[in-house]
Amino acid sequence: MEIILKQDVTGLGYKNDTVKVKPGYGRNYLIPTGAAIIATEANKRMTAENIRQAAHKAAKIKQDAEALAAKIGELTIEVGTKAGESGKIFGAVTAVQVAEILKTKGFEVDRKKIHFKEQPKQLGTYTVTLDLHKEVKHTITVNVVAE
Repeated sequence: MEIILKQDVTGLGYKNDTVKVKPGYGRNYLIPTGAAIIATEANKRMTAENIRQAAHKAAKIKQDAEALAAKIGELTIEVGTKAGESGKIFGAVTAVQVAEILKTKGFEVDRKKIHFKEQPKQLGTYTVTLDLHKEVKHTITVNVVAE
């Protein structure tokens, strides 16, 4: 089944992408939740027109994302958390914590756009990917230290 995404869907695609999914996933989840529409010829033409009209706005958004990535640079942030003597932390470091630390440093990044390569469960250094735009991905380093 071919559908057109009306919003970003993690692991599937970005807004206005045409993707193929299994019929049950499309009919029972994506379409009823408003995340997608069926890719008919009329819907494809309508989406193409919307993309054309929003092209200059999209270029500005991409430029802003690239500027934010350049401003962040090779940033390393420290997250303090409670940990046991073996180095295992209580709970896990979350995207919310990383977003709050970035906000205190002057960078506004939505928590939903922060992805860990592996979820921090020990003290140490981890790589975090910031999904600033569908074409702009930026990585930062997170040091998990004991408080």
